[in-house]
Amino acid sequence: MGTSAREKPNIIVTGTPGVGKTSHCELLAQSTGLKHLSINHVVKERGCHEGWDKEHKSWIVNEDELLDSIEKELYQGGYILDWHACDLFPESWVDLVIVLRTDSKHLYDRLKARDYPEQKLQENIDTEIMEVLLDEARNAYDQEIVIELQSNEPEDLETNVERIGEWLENWRMDKT
Repeated sequence: MGTSAREKPNIIVTGTPGVGKTSHCELLAQSTGLKHLSINHVVKERGCHEGWDKEHKSWIVNEDELLDSIEKELYQGGYILDWHACDLFPESWVDLVIVLRTDSKHLYDRLKARDYPEQKLQENIDTEIMEVLLDEARNAYDQEIVIELQSNEPEDLETNVERIGEWLENWRMDKT
């Protein structure tokens, strides 16, 4: 599936839990007409998992089933993928990767408000501090399509969505 076959781009919004992925995706979908595809929902609703991990309180994702489940949708284009990881999606499926970043104090407060267990909270803080997801994106995709955006304050949401909207307009102009 090459990018030239799509009339609309596919965008991944990734980052550590608590950085604002879903908020960004929902506002972006509303403002652009692209479809928000929450990978967590797909995994649960389409059964793309091998059960529930009680310790981490999350689904054990079957990546092959997940990719098979969404391939036809992404072939058409026009999706915003919302998930904490990105490197399993083939580069040919993706036109832009947004890595949201949040400083550790904001992230701690957000995860604490979600009642994350202390171990899971600390794992996510460490992941953010060590730039694990940013490195993952940079290693999996062409540097030109990976963008790091800050998501600390409420106004960052609107600024980021505007910036992504500008990218989308440029993508559309390049396709015509």
